[in-house]
Amino acid sequence: MREKLLVVDDERMILELTSMVLSSRGFDVAVVDNAIDSYDLIERERPALVLLDYMMPKVNGLDALREIRVRFPETYVIMFTGKGSEEVAVELMKAGASDYILKPFSNAKLVERIENVLRIRSIELRNKELVLEQERLLGEIERWNRELEERVKHKSTELERAHHEVLLTEKLASLGHIAAGMAHEIRNPLNSISLFAQVMRASLQDEPEMQSYADKIVSEVERIDAILVKVLSTSKRSPFKLRSIQMGTVIEDSLAAFADQIRLQKIVLHTQLPEQMPSILADADELGQVFSNLFSNALFEMQEGGTLSVSLELDGQEILITVSDTGGGIPEGDLNTIFDPFFTTKERGTGFGLSVVLRIVKSYAGRISVDSQPDQGTTFQIRLPLA
Repeated sequence: MREKLLVVDDERMILELTSMVLSSRGFDVAVVDNAIDSYDLIERERPALVLLDYMMPKVNGLDALREIRVRFPETYVIMFTGKGSEEVAVELMKAGASDYILKPFSNAKLVERIENVLRIRSIELRNKELVLEQERLLGEIERWNRELEERVKHKSTELERAHHEVLLTEKLASLGHIAAGMAHEIRNPLNSISLFAQVMRASLQDEPEMQSYADKIVSEVERIDAILVKVLSTSKRSPFKLRSIQMGTVIEDSLAAFADQIRLQKIVLHTQLPEQMPSILADADELGQVFSNLFSNALFEMQEGGTLSVSLELDGQEILITVSDTGGGIPEGDLNTIFDPFFTTKERGTGFGLSVVLRIVKSYAGRISVDSQPDQGTTFQIRLPLA
């Protein structure tokens, strides 16, 4: 491919002779007799090199040189000058000229200088390309490193979560053995205490105050027994019956049980429960426990009002259930322990609700995750496979 050259000189003879010489040497030559018109020609043709006269009317060569180097950095410039002083040469080189040729000049010298500048230009442009390629590759490597760090961080988080779930499963298993023994050993004396309290109450009909004490004993016995039942439900699956169910129906039934509380607390309820959803094989009462616990916790956090959002969607081969509230949120330090048995932030809570939720979700080969920020609410996401 022939290199494009542009000759800019106000002398018609110089333009014609230079064009003839350079064309005969295989260059693609254009000519123009003033600097102002040369800008449009350079913009359009993008010549590799401009041969520019130093002394011209309207815009002199030095100003034109500076303009060309700023606007068209890939176009190099050789100056023609009749002034052979060292000061002019220094001024031209500082302004960005690649070389200068004193008038009059020989054809051989002109071609030699042009070929030399074009070689330098080719090397410098190639170096710029290599620098840009290096910067691009370094940027690509940096992007890969960031992606790798994110993947390692993500995998580390997944491993940490999996390890935590294994530990939690072991805790639940251990709790199951302990709970079974406790239920047997504690319920026998509890039953005796309850019976004696009922006998006392019957014999204290004339003493209302003492009878109230007996009533309180019976009430506390029942509360202890309820706690034992919750401990057992955390680790041991209750009798269940699998049948084809619609998840939306289970959620609506669970919400119905909280209708009065939602109204009294002035909770805004948003639901997105599509009717056309695949059914799954599950125990409706068992899954109802999951949503009852999540709704109860959400409403506890929004006693002065808020928004409860429940959505259901199909995500590939999984059903995704999202339960969000605008309550006080969960402190970051508690996020890894909220599913642990006995962990609770409620004054009279037992700490078994979310443990039961996790156990039930796991029993259906599902996953549960939580995202929460203090004072910004909490979002639980449950994924249950269709199969």
